[in-house]
Amino acid sequence: MSKAVMYILLTAAFLLLLTLSPRPQKTHNHLPLSRRFGLNHASFDPLVWKAEILKEQATNANSSTPILSSSDNLNVSGAGMGDFNEYLNDAGKLNITLRLFVLFPLLDTSPKDGFADQSELENWNVEQAIDRLFFRTKKHLLSYDQDGDRAVSLKEYLPHLTDEEMEKDGMLHGEAGWWKEQFANADTDRDGTLNFDEFNDFLHPEDSKNKEIQKWLLREKIKQLDSNSDGKLSFEEFRDRAYDTYRNYFEFENGGDDPPSPEEIFAQLDLDKDRVLEADELRSIMRYLYPGEVSYAQYYTKYLIYEADDNKDGKLSLEEMLNHELLFYSTVVQDGKYDYDYDDDYEDLHDEL
Repeated sequence: MSKAVMYILLTAAFLLLLTLSPRPQKTHNHLPLSRRFGLNHASFDPLVWKAEILKEQATNANSSTPILSSSDNLNVSGAGMGDFNEYLNDAGKLNITLRLFVLFPLLDTSPKDGFADQSELENWNVEQAIDRLFFRTKKHLLSYDQDGDRAVSLKEYLPHLTDEEMEKDGMLHGEAGWWKEQFANADTDRDGTLNFDEFNDFLHPEDSKNKEIQKWLLREKIKQLDSNSDGKLSFEEFRDRAYDTYRNYFEFENGGDDPPSPEEIFAQLDLDKDRVLEADELRSIMRYLYPGEVSYAQYYTKYLIYEADDNKDGKLSLEEMLNHELLFYSTVVQDGKYDYDYDDDYEDLHDEL
């Protein structure tokens, strides 16, 4: 396959991944579980994210508890940040060229050779993604923590459910038992509340390393794909309902290479050779079935490299980044205008599983 064809394929594949990502929707008066990637939040420059946080803090200026404090371990106050106003031109727009001059040395770290390779750029994007997750978790922990114990109980998280509804333990999507199961998965210390790390896993299950949360997610996916409702995926169900998603991600990750056939990948996943797939057997392709913020940061890195790497050497020079500077700020540039009017309602960025 020629490099030109591969370039076109990878660009198209990345845009397709965004299209395939489920649409967000609001349902209840609480924070839904699943963060979907590729929405309107900047993925590259922490200064833009800082502007969003400062805007949010100004909106919540009368709150008794600050959303962001000097003790928070967030990249928004790290190297290369400075005063946001330093990077605005006379028209009040972000000076992208100046920002790239400031950020490039922070990308070019190991080795410091005058280039930002894929590993360096991916580490940067993943760091920004994780920091944003942590910030959102703190924001919502403060919102739901009614008794000030820096943890969230199930009742605090689901105040709209009556005691009678909580006792029924219904296991349908969104019912009390459904929430209790995932809450228990996240509550690793079994104290009946979720501390910061547990709440972070609960809110962002696609990015969690908690195996019980991962298994719960995969069982939810099986429910969506399982046409005969036996709690497992037959080969036909996998081929007809899951394989296309797997194929799209595989091709993007592997530069357009053909993936294993449905028969081959099913045989690889079917560890006990019983001709059906259960939740644990899908764990190796979870990043395809439930891509989270970290997965998006990795895919976003590939996209940036293929779009801006003019000489196709697999890494970016400062000159190449400057030649494609709007690419790195496309999430805040629309129709040639800079837009910092982010939607503060985080529920709009979620859909329930």
